[in-house]
Amino acid sequence: MTDTKDNLIEVKDLVVKYGDRTVLDGINLTVKRGEVFVILGGSGCGKSTLLRNLVGLMRPYSGQILFDGLDFTAMNDEERSDLRKRMGMCFQGSALFNSMTVGDNVALPLREHTQLPESTIEIMTKIKLELVGLGGFEGYMPSELSGGMKKRAGLARAMAMDPQVIFYDEPSAGLDPIVGAGLDMLIRKMQSTFNLTSVVVTHEMESVKLIADRVVMLHQGRVIGLGTLEELRASDHPFVERFFARRPDEENSNEAAYLESLTGE
Repeated sequence: MTDTKDNLIEVKDLVVKYGDRTVLDGINLTVKRGEVFVILGGSGCGKSTLLRNLVGLMRPYSGQILFDGLDFTAMNDEERSDLRKRMGMCFQGSALFNSMTVGDNVALPLREHTQLPESTIEIMTKIKLELVGLGGFEGYMPSELSGGMKKRAGLARAMAMDPQVIFYDEPSAGLDPIVGAGLDMLIRKMQSTFNLTSVVVTHEMESVKLIADRVVMLHQGRVIGLGTLEELRASDHPFVERFFARRPDEENSNEAAYLESLTGE
């Protein structure tokens, strides 16, 4: 039996609704300390909604999210804000402020949430940029960076506060395979160097093969598979089989049925 102290995040019976529509229905999972945990699933399955709940940007309809043993869902806004300082977030589009230099983007969390002197912040900013291969780019503007470099700068900013976990939203989206693979290896480097926990939402199977310690598969708001990639591949669930085989749902791939759904005839 796994010691619960090994778990950094525990999700218990999580239910999330948009109005009357249930988007996540009884989600149960754990994220272990120091692992790369990947959230997989088809479009509209609830991946992004789960991510927003894990980082505290939404409050669920019911259920619990425990972070390092603390009930995230029961906290008030101030307590949640304090706990989020122990998390980093890498957004799909990097979300850099275009009016600020790369260095200022990375330094922003330190300036906003600490009382550190500016000289210390500058040193920490340089260290974080060097970690992601952007040493010397402090004075550049985001518009002067390539797509891959922007993603790395976003990771440096997510690392600024030395978080326990970093959440990634489609980190390889919009990148060519070579640059995407470099970012995957960087995620692994952060894990091995700092024993950093990573939670990654992605649909890029090549990335999953490179980075994932464990994977959860969502379908229609529910968990239909949880384990290593090999364990998921061995699943006999029809959607899991179609997902890995890249085989469309026969009902949805029928052209006549599709046209009928559009026209109502």
